[in-house]
Amino acid sequence: MGVDPGSRATGYGCIEGARKVPGRAYRLIECGVVRPRGTDLPARLVDIHAAALELIDRLEPTCVAIESAFHGKNARTAMVLGHARGVLVLAAALRDLPIHEYAPREVKKRVVGTGGASKAQVGFMVKHHLRLGETPRPADAADGCAIALCHLLGGAFR
Repeated sequence: MGVDPGSRATGYGCIEGARKVPGRAYRLIECGVVRPRGTDLPARLVDIHAAALELIDRLEPTCVAIESAFHGKNARTAMVLGHARGVLVLAAALRDLPIHEYAPREVKKRVVGTGGASKAQVGFMVKHHLRLGETPRPADAADGCAIALCHLLGGAFR
């Protein structure tokens, strides 16, 4: 299961497939976005954590791949993202799942072929790899799928 953390929208994608098997087809089990209802950060974090546990219990992934924190210009945004990542990592750890972290550029490079790929390019390649009729929507869901694909396509174990 791949997870794109966010305090307002957390994308996820659960994909079935073997790691590093050339020509292997990957199958999308489910993707979507968790939109916490809380008005303040602590309430949103509780919603994200509860949703992550529910998804893990229902979808039964064998591991969780999550996007690592990026180093943006806005320190507050990075801190809030870190909190969201923390509750997602906690949910996976509570279910004894291996956790693999990938930098945004690494995900784009592995899925698209270039670390500077646009959101549209990532969505298109997710559609291609999963042999879907349409790109997963919204973009946060496609990003969750891309993170899962990054792991399946041979991302390093962390």
